[in-house]
Amino acid sequence: MADKRKKVLVTDPISEEGIEVLLKEAQVDIKTTLKPEEIIAVIGDYDALMVRSQTKVTAAIIEAGKKLQVIARAGVGIDNVDVEAATRCGVMVVNAPTGNTVSAAEHAIALMLASARNIPQANASLKSCQWKRNDFMGTELRGKTLGIMGLGNVGGEVARRAQSFEMRLIGIDPLVSEDYAKKIGVELVDLKQLMKESDFISLHIPLNTQTRGIIGAKEIAMAKPNLRIINCARGGLIDEKELVKAIHEKRMAGAAIDVFEKEPCTESILFAEPNIIVTPHLGASTAEAQVLAARDVAEQIADVFKGLPARAAINMPYIPAETLAALKPYVTLATTLCKLVYSLAEGQSKAIRIKYNGDIAGYDTNLIKAAVVSGLLYGATDERVNIVNAGVLAAKRGLTIVEEKEATCANYASLLTVEITTTKGVWTVAGTIMHNEAHIVRINDYWLDIVPTPGAYFLFSDHQDRPGFIGAVGKITGDANVNISSMHLGRLKPRGQALLVLSLDEPLPDKAQQQILALPDVLSVKLVAL
Repeated sequence: MADKRKKVLVTDPISEEGIEVLLKEAQVDIKTTLKPEEIIAVIGDYDALMVRSQTKVTAAIIEAGKKLQVIARAGVGIDNVDVEAATRCGVMVVNAPTGNTVSAAEHAIALMLASARNIPQANASLKSCQWKRNDFMGTELRGKTLGIMGLGNVGGEVARRAQSFEMRLIGIDPLVSEDYAKKIGVELVDLKQLMKESDFISLHIPLNTQTRGIIGAKEIAMAKPNLRIINCARGGLIDEKELVKAIHEKRMAGAAIDVFEKEPCTESILFAEPNIIVTPHLGASTAEAQVLAARDVAEQIADVFKGLPARAAINMPYIPAETLAALKPYVTLATTLCKLVYSLAEGQSKAIRIKYNGDIAGYDTNLIKAAVVSGLLYGATDERVNIVNAGVLAAKRGLTIVEEKEATCANYASLLTVEITTTKGVWTVAGTIMHNEAHIVRINDYWLDIVPTPGAYFLFSDHQDRPGFIGAVGKITGDANVNISSMHLGRLKPRGQALLVLSLDEPLPDKAQQQILALPDVLSVKLVAL
């Protein structure tokens, strides 16, 4: 009699423990040598596809999988899965976001110890038959300051382990609460203080436009000469040329790097510097991590087959076409509003309030809520935020999310408002959709109308309204050879507090921003790319 159970295709080596879980629920075929065209030829027979990082799950593969219900990535990253194509085809994508947390944290600690005690260098020296104890004088971790950039899953585990070394812990992560940071023993600081005070820095943030090159020449210039940097997060976070230069010139003591922008990496300027330790992306390379990840996604596949929700779904579940059509522009608007409020707000986040006015209040707004949390956590986590995990991820970071709905709206058909409360105050932004176009219509107490044009830069200046101010700002931008494409002014009353918003064709240099800030009665100047 033919096996009527669901079928799972496994195309990468997966831990046996994960396979055993699947065999209880489905028929499993393990084919780890298939080429892309061979996968396309057979995937139509399968209900699930299980991979690690080797198989590239392209749109062509997904579209050929007419029976596919779920694609499972036995690991954290999903770079090798076309999530958009999966969503478009109604295929759920799941991963194991915490499977390698402890392994990655332990590897960061191991690299920190290896750098502090010159272990790889001493090993190589002795194996070349040289006894040079005096060449490898190290330093203790006890009493030193560890700066942790990113306090998510891995950063939090690094903090917990570093406490056992009696280290002082400081960290940056704008989207964790002070209570959460205190719970894991971390004092929250800004980047400048972290660079100045740290003896060791460990990176645990994603790579994106906001974080690329976050440690560059300016930041390295602030560092102590005994600083050692550990990167088990993503390549591209550190300016490698400046890092090598600083270590070579003894302005920094060393570094330990596990990740590279392009992998596999067999050539790098890092390799020639003896005080830089390198490993080939070993953060998740433990037997335990592979078992946990395989078992995690296998259990999720089994849940999906039973009609249960997956606990780590990457993309959204099915939404009726008519509902999605109404919500889609507001999802994009929500992300834009959150990038803006994230850029304008100061202090540590405590609570998020989302308010829906008008027509939009009549829909199930979980998708918009997920977009809000995703927009706020952009730059702070590698985990993709969706309907399934938005509340969980926010709660893990000590953030409270409140939603309010009102069927009425005074001036618009629908209005979406996002308010973030921090340790330094409350920041509010609101927007709407008009003629299928996003409009930002409120920033704090100011009502205006800004169209967030892709590729444009926006300069926000909070100031006291007075004659000649706009002309003075225009002269500064003109002298900097930066073109203003549009201008918006909101004010509370004549000659009272006001907000000037300039849409610029290119970013305004720091020097010009400082010149505007130096004008009389200017309270703040911020440049934002939306």
